Amino acid sequence: MPIMKQELSLALIGGGNMATALASGLIGRRCAAADVHVIDPNAATRERWNALGTTTAEAPDARLSGCRVWFFAVKPQVMAEVVRQCRPWLRPDTLVISIAAGIPGEAISRWLGTGEQPYERIVRCMPNTPALIASGMTGMASLGGVDETDRALAEELLGAVGQVIWVRDDAAIDAVTAVSGSGPAYVFLFLEALIEAGVEQGLTPEQARQLALGTFHGATQLASLSPDSPAVLRERVTSKGGTTAAALAVFQERGLPDIMRQAVAAAARRAGELAREFSN
Repeated sequence: MPIMKQELSLALIGGGNMATALASGLIGRRCAAADVHVIDPNAATRERWNALGTTTAEAPDARLSGCRVWFFAVKPQVMAEVVRQCRPWLRPDTLVISIAAGIPGEAISRWLGTGEQPYERIVRCMPNTPALIASGMTGMASLGGVDETDRALAEELLGAVGQVIWVRDDAAIDAVTAVSGSGPAYVFLFLEALIEAGVEQGLTPEQARQLALGTFHGATQLASLSPDSPAVLRERVTSKGGTTAAALAVFQERGLPDIMRQAVAAAARRAGELAREFSN
């Protein structure tokens, strides 16, 4: 049976930006607002969700037992406490999806289950902020209790806010976090620097911004649609002795590729530290 024809009831545990992005991609297309239950301690947040037609609660309650999917969208610092609060209403067919950075699926499995029987119907994923405009990139990994139907459903849910890929395990999710989860900040930093450099060369701030943003958009679209690698595309733009070659020579001299490797490694390392810090 196609997933799209199954009834869906969804609990959003945490009603912040990522939950809002997910709901905007699903409500009206995949489920009704009344089929979404949002749990958030902030009264203003609950009022905003109530205005959309969802049900809300300040804390987990028995309504969770009627939700096919639990989507944990809370800070890693409070994840253990929140998961344990939800545990009394877990059912054998509940699909649990987590976007908490650095929290291993094994830890969530342990918090939801017992020492003898951990709960393994869990998908851990790492989306990024472009999901807010349905252009996100999400890496996903599943535990052993997730079957093909669950995987298809999880992929459909996160696919509502962008592209998804499956990776092998928690360690790979840490790498996803370092590349695409944190990646938008790398792009924004580069954009900031490019705009500032354009202004220093005599452009107005708006001209520099428009040129930088347009160039990034066009270049990433070309890289997405072209069968050639980014390295080949770069070489095609670079004429020997030309302006692009002069700029790229500075990047190479200052070690940009190595800086990027070090930055991504630092982000992945921090994801591992978060796991050790918050998964006990």
